[in-house]
Amino acid sequence: MRHGKKVNHLGRTASHRKAMLANMASSLILHKRITTTLAKAKALRTYVEPIITKSKNDTTHSRRTVFAYLQDKEVVTILFREIAEKVANRPGGYTRIIKLNNRLGDNAEMALIELVDYNTVYGKDVEVKEEKKTTRRGRSKAAAAPKATEAKAEVTEEAAPAEEAPATEEPKGE
Repeated sequence: MRHGKKVNHLGRTASHRKAMLANMASSLILHKRITTTLAKAKALRTYVEPIITKSKNDTTHSRRTVFAYLQDKEVVTILFREIAEKVANRPGGYTRIIKLNNRLGDNAEMALIELVDYNTVYGKDVEVKEEKKTTRRGRSKAAAAPKATEAKAEVTEEAAPAEEAPATEEPKGE
């Protein structure tokens, strides 16, 4: 019986599971987000978060410890240079799991796992769009355009009154 055992074996041997999680963690660090099954995403979160915590302390020992897990020099370099800077003041919770639609082939629950600090949708630096104010009476674009040009003309009139004279002339086509 497996009472109280919290490791999800994912239907794999220990060596296969270790290699798969190391590869998924490397992909997550390189690409900042990956799509996988929900069970693998949850297992990956418990695998990669302690590694990211270790990367906050940039010492030779922590680099060697992280390399023992990931087995990829380039990924370790990216982790310690880029990601450790962004998560330096975060006390944990470096990843986010977002559930997606089920996979068409076998109906498996799919999920997107991403590094929290690299998502601009949920970030603080997202600019809020100003919504256009609409009225029930429609206004044509030709009627709205002169108001904007009048404001520009007033600004240019103060700066250089000689430039306004050609702008106010009406075309003589009739």
